[in-house]
Amino acid sequence: MSDDQPKQLSMEISCSDVHQMREGGEQFVLLDCREPDEHEVVHIEGSMLLPMSELMARAGELEEYRSQRLVVYCHVGGRSMQVAAWLRQRGFPEAQSMAGGIDAWAIQIDPYLARY
Repeated sequence: MSDDQPKQLSMEISCSDVHQMREGGEQFVLLDCREPDEHEVVHIEGSMLLPMSELMARAGELEEYRSQRLVVYCHVGGRSMQVAAWLRQRGFPEAQSMAGGIDAWAIQIDPYLARY
């Protein structure tokens, strides 16, 4: 790979890296792929809800973010990894899964968030 080609992002990103990106004002989309009832219990402020169960039907809503970094989270990281992989296969090269999901975020970053 030559130096002028962009480096591909890893499929997974840590909570602490996402937190640093937010604190540093980095531009990215934080996508919650859990179901609406889970989102109501607890969510990361500023995240966009797009449930995995509705992804295929609503994928067009993400078109405007195709060239941006998309960080997907769920409860513990399983669904978000599937969604990030699905998005990458459809031309979203900067889609990443937040390792450990909102549960890890509540433990590592914001202990005031509810856990379930």
